[in-house]
Amino acid sequence: MASQTPKTVHLKATYTSPTQPEGQSISSIPLSLPTSQSSQSLADKTTYLASLRAATIATQETVNAALTARMEEDIARNALDKAAAGGEKKKVDEVAEEENYGEEDPEDDE
Repeated sequence: MASQTPKTVHLKATYTSPTQPEGQSISSIPLSLPTSQSSQSLADKTTYLASLRAATIATQETVNAALTARMEEDIARNALDKAAAGGEKKKVDEVAEEENYGEEDPEDDE
């Protein structure tokens, strides 16, 4: 029986938003797929699942860092927009901003 070379796939994370509908790749981690289910040993399957888990954790960390950076950019942009509109400049409550990120702010509905 001829040996098969492992197929490489990528675990990817893509960010899309209303202002960026085409999406931006945040993370892409290559993984080697097992050749065939029937010819794998338990050790091969365990190794693959361990690498998949590590790649998933790394992807989550990358996504969290990217989203945190975007949130900080949004906060800064909103503060500049309010200042440019002649609005009263008040100190940004970081905790409240993080808890309410992506949701309507009832205090702005004045």
